[in-house]
Amino acid sequence: MRVLSLSTLFPSPVQPTLGRFVANQMRSVAETGRVDLVMLNPVGVPPWPLSRLNAYAKPAACPPTSALGPLTVHHPRFPALPGLADHNPRQIVRALLPLIRRLHADQPFDLIDAQFFFPDGPAAATIATALGIPYTIKARGSDIHYWSTRPRAHAQLSAAAANAAAILTVSAALGRNMAALGFPADRIRTHYTGLDRTRFRVTPRAEARAALDLSIPANAPLLVTPGSLIAIKGQRLAIDALTHLPTAHLALAGTGPDAEALRTHAAALGVANRVHPLGQVSHDALPTLMSAADAVVLPSEREGLANVWIEALACGTPLVIPDIGGAREVVRGATAGRIAARDGAAIADAVREVLEMGAAQDDVAATVAGFSWEENARRLIGIWEEVAGKKG
Repeated sequence: MRVLSLSTLFPSPVQPTLGRFVANQMRSVAETGRVDLVMLNPVGVPPWPLSRLNAYAKPAACPPTSALGPLTVHHPRFPALPGLADHNPRQIVRALLPLIRRLHADQPFDLIDAQFFFPDGPAAATIATALGIPYTIKARGSDIHYWSTRPRAHAQLSAAAANAAAILTVSAALGRNMAALGFPADRIRTHYTGLDRTRFRVTPRAEARAALDLSIPANAPLLVTPGSLIAIKGQRLAIDALTHLPTAHLALAGTGPDAEALRTHAAALGVANRVHPLGQVSHDALPTLMSAADAVVLPSEREGLANVWIEALACGTPLVIPDIGGAREVVRGATAGRIAARDGAAIADAVREVLEMGAAQDDVAATVAGFSWEENARRLIGIWEEVAGKKG
């Protein structure tokens, strides 16, 4: 089966951390040998002279192709207009369709796959219609929660969904939300994230704590909140929780525009000495950090089913997360952590329950025993084969 996959969020030589989870999935798909996969990562660069702004320096420097294991990744540019993102699907089609027609003429595709609902989904729908082949679209959370609130984008999402051969969602909860928005429920399939088990595995907590360069008492509870420092991730609420947890320390793993505001907030609450901004933590260092934590606290405003939830549990660390997205599909028992309201006191109560429970790390890790990139790829290929009529 020959598949063309579009993903506007994907690693490149100039932005190697973007969409790493999509890259992990696609590498696993390619390594099965069951799919002739062509990967397109449309890169948005505004017209000159806006393209000379520092914000666009990295995308503008992206090479036309790169390699991901056995996979060649194409990085064609399209003109992205700042403030007019609702028009991006049309711009992607105009920029990519000539290249895709050439690739299709050389060796026909059986299916087009879009890795995000916006802008990838509407673009894939138009391209697949032009080629006369089926297409699938994956929904991951914000691509539905945010873009469906914008009338122009919502119309494009609905039109793309109406004719999709299958709609994949990262959680059953997201699928139910989409059905409630009018998306065709009979074509919605849950497709859970994968997990790099060679990287995210249990390191004994004491050993992991010793490896960290954090000046905190040995018996102090350590909470970790990984993610970009932006309001919807809720780091402010995790800091609020410290006022109810007098001995706990909080490590913030990430960078973003809220960094200074979070420092100011911690100082105003008198907990600045227990908040540790770590900046950007590498993917290699993250498993040690999460293994060192007594709980991973992620008070996000919205998620589909966050990869970091699964990664934390695989490291043996319970979660404290709100009742959003697929949270209840991950925290299915006390060992995996607690569901807590987005409130400092409620988060603190949940953390205390996790600390009192004291679940063994191996027992926590067992709650995500079914997650792997290999299983993720197997399920994805099965859906593709079914809708393209290639099964068996």
